[in-house]
Amino acid sequence: MERRIINAPDAPSPSGGGAEAVHLVGASQWLLVSGQVPLDAENRVPDGFASQARQAWANLDAQLRAAGMTRRDLQKVTVYLADRSYADENRAARTAYIGDHSCAVTVVIAGIFDPAWLLEIEAVAA
Repeated sequence: MERRIINAPDAPSPSGGGAEAVHLVGASQWLLVSGQVPLDAENRVPDGFASQARQAWANLDAQLRAAGMTRRDLQKVTVYLADRSYADENRAARTAYIGDHSCAVTVVIAGIFDPAWLLEIEAVAA
């Protein structure tokens, strides 16, 4: 698979640590991951945004592992936040999880299904 990060010179620069686009050629497998929520294996919700973010990213990691993939296979991540006030903590949690791997990122402020959940993360890996 050929993977190329695209940040078009005649469009705004990406903000928030993501890429504007990821161009994939010849990807032989795709994984579409439904929204991962901050529940542990016993359906408990951790307290606070940082703990919930770690749990949701850990759940995403589990889906990747189950498909024989890693964080480096992430191509697109969408994070739904319950409130705009979590933006900085969200960026820190995403950076801690993804590291220097660049992928397309969208953050949406939205009402989330369960009011106890402060975020939900969906992803595309290839």
